[in-house]
Amino acid sequence: MTGGSWLCLLAPLGGTILILLGGTRIPRIAAAWIATTSVFVAFGGAVWAFLGVHAHHNSPAAVGPVGPISGGFPAHGELTTAWTWLASGHFSVGLQLLVDPLSTVMMLIVSGVGGLIVLYSIGYMDGDEEERRYFAYISFFVFSMLLLVEGGNLLLLLVGWGLVGLSSYLLIGFWHERPSAVQAAKKAFVMNAFGDATMALAFFILIAHTSSLSFATDFNVHLSSTATNLVALGLLGGAAAKSAQIPLQTWLPDAMEGPTPVSALIHAATMVTAGVYLIARTHPIFEQARTIELIAAGTGALTLLVAGLIALVQTDIKRVIAYSTMSQIGYMFLGAGVGAYSSGMFHLMTHAFFKALLFMTAGLAIHALAGEQDIRNMRGLGKLMPFTKWCFLAGALALVGIPPFSGFFSKDSIVASAAALGTWYGWIFWVCGIAGALLTGLYTFRLWFLVFPGEPSPFVREHYHDHHGREGAWTMLVPVGILAALATVGGWLQWAPQWHPFTNWLAPAAQTLAAAEPTSTQEYFTSAATVLAGLAGIAIAWAIYSERKVAIPAAPFWRRTLEHKFYFDELYDRLFYAPGAWVASFLRREFEEPVILQTGTDLGDTTLATGSFVRRIQTGLLRTYVLFLAAGAAGIVLAFLIAK
Repeated sequence: MTGGSWLCLLAPLGGTILILLGGTRIPRIAAAWIATTSVFVAFGGAVWAFLGVHAHHNSPAAVGPVGPISGGFPAHGELTTAWTWLASGHFSVGLQLLVDPLSTVMMLIVSGVGGLIVLYSIGYMDGDEEERRYFAYISFFVFSMLLLVEGGNLLLLLVGWGLVGLSSYLLIGFWHERPSAVQAAKKAFVMNAFGDATMALAFFILIAHTSSLSFATDFNVHLSSTATNLVALGLLGGAAAKSAQIPLQTWLPDAMEGPTPVSALIHAATMVTAGVYLIARTHPIFEQARTIELIAAGTGALTLLVAGLIALVQTDIKRVIAYSTMSQIGYMFLGAGVGAYSSGMFHLMTHAFFKALLFMTAGLAIHALAGEQDIRNMRGLGKLMPFTKWCFLAGALALVGIPPFSGFFSKDSIVASAAALGTWYGWIFWVCGIAGALLTGLYTFRLWFLVFPGEPSPFVREHYHDHHGREGAWTMLVPVGILAALATVGGWLQWAPQWHPFTNWLAPAAQTLAAAEPTSTQEYFTSAATVLAGLAGIAIAWAIYSERKVAIPAAPFWRRTLEHKFYFDELYDRLFYAPGAWVASFLRREFEEPVILQTGTDLGDTTLATGSFVRRIQTGLLRTYVLFLAAGAAGIVLAFLIAK
């Protein structure tokens, strides 16, 4: 079991090292297959770890660190320690991995979906001059995310957290000759660094109160109310930044500047899911700070609405899908925030399937149209790319939550959990979830009706090119087909009113709060409401964008507001960038130029003059050196005489 966890973690790192050591001596295709193989080896390690946990899960009752655990699995999982990494006084941190039901779920998602995305990259990145660098980066990205989810203590989790931010910076800015890509990479890095800082501050508070960053220690110590709230708030800041939730969401749409497989990896299997995992992993802290946990739920509810509204006016195919990610992560935050951790994690899993599918089918379309991403130019593409069309439709229906596709089984449980709270804010969350389903149907099928049905547009006919008679290379089509199947049937793993093996699996690591467990009645009427809302959104999209029987309301103010993304970027420019730029200009004008630059020139001239004088007295004649020695000795004697 623990051997599988180490294999899962180190295989992608080994792939990165091999590609870096090989450099230009290995062919580009060899680098691609090294990265792909390493990630699938990691998936094999994840399966190994999963089977080991499954064997423990079904064994007779065992005793964990805090007493007997239902199902026979220790509450804090099984730790494997390589060595003690840091030690100071009573504080020590080991290089250790944690294998438990929660970590194995994330290992399978990251390495499994990640492996399909890396395989897809072989065809998508074929011919790129920097292909080796790309595959070194992407395998390192997978390693970083695996370190985050496998880390056996909060410090290792933070290390993985930071490396994920670094990897995303490298991949978003991969095409660094594009100024927009460089700007997007810097924006993502800075906004995530803010979240990293709040997490680090939360960890300092934990160290001050517990002298530990161990999951077992920190989760079983009751801190003061103030300390608990501060720790939970710091963790929430990190989660919101990494998962692009309001108010730290503006970096995610710009991250579309990277290659499409990078977008799929960030949105489906890594990075933006990390915030949801963090809340589930540290749920004992959030449960002690229930107000902060409900703020997380409110943040998710607000984000799912705001992102859904902005998606209605986007014209870039990848940005529409990006805003859908923000919205769906909002659902996951809502679920985790109300205490339905298993529902949030289940939606994380199904979302990985259909979101990777949507990005990769969009990538097939972009690839076939020589890089075109404007949906207004792509009409009728489905006639030339039927496989892409139907696979995208499967992902779209899963995203909206139409049965029997996977999103129906996972998203509805989250909304029902909000109703189960039975409070005024619980019903507000429920209404937000239903409204989000309507928006999801509308913006998703707006994209569908604009791109796939009908006769190909003149632009499509002019720019479309196939791949040797197919819609793409086999390395692109096979992963898309697998994900289409998973997006269609993956949700049948759990249907909360009738069977819930996923919830039972996660119970030892993240038990759903009793207050967030909906009744069967709540599950059924919530499912009916969300499905009807999704179908209503699809119907509106059909009337406006397919049949064109309904005109789009002019509403110039609201359209301008949505096109400017509620002016978050402009607000942050005013609050942070403009003052920072003014201070930098002031210091350059008033200090750097008159003091540093001018003084630097004078200092250099003085240094040169001094060196020239010293050079002149270095004659190389013995009598000169004897004279200086005698003069120096006489000076020392004279100084002693005066002092005496």
